Amino acid sequence: ENPDESTVGLNVGSMAPDFELKNLEGETVKLSDYRGQKVMLNFWATWCPPCRAEMPDMQKFYEEKDVVILGVDLFDTETSLNEIEEFTNKHELNFPILLDEKGNVSSKYQILSVPTSYFIDRRGIIRHKSLGAMNYEMMVKEYEKMN
Repeated sequence: ENPDESTVGLNVGSMAPDFELKNLEGETVKLSDYRGQKVMLNFWATWCPPCRAEMPDMQKFYEEKDVVILGVDLFDTETSLNEIEEFTNKHELNFPILLDEKGNVSSKYQILSVPTSYFIDRRGIIRHKSLGAMNYEMMVKEYEKMN
């Protein structure tokens, strides 16, 4: 056992901080609800070109692998909810999009630029952090490293 694993933090090997946010349907989703599954936690916004660029790869990754993707939208930086809904419909995204309405979760995760992705293993431990857009191959590579 890595002694660091009981510590909540943002480093690889730390327990990912839990949070709850509402999805586009208004339901509350908690990170800890997905314990036992591999999770890609992605912070994004509709106005961010690299975020838009990686979304089709994220959708493909979600469809092809046994992975949970939580797309946390920096809602306090968006102009409207409508914009997010149009974007997700246009790209046919069907993984959960969560709205960080007050920016609390992005502050908790110290998000300085989007996209930023965290790969979290079945035990809730951060195994990888990626700044900037990822492509499908990069996502799969990190997924396969996790148990």
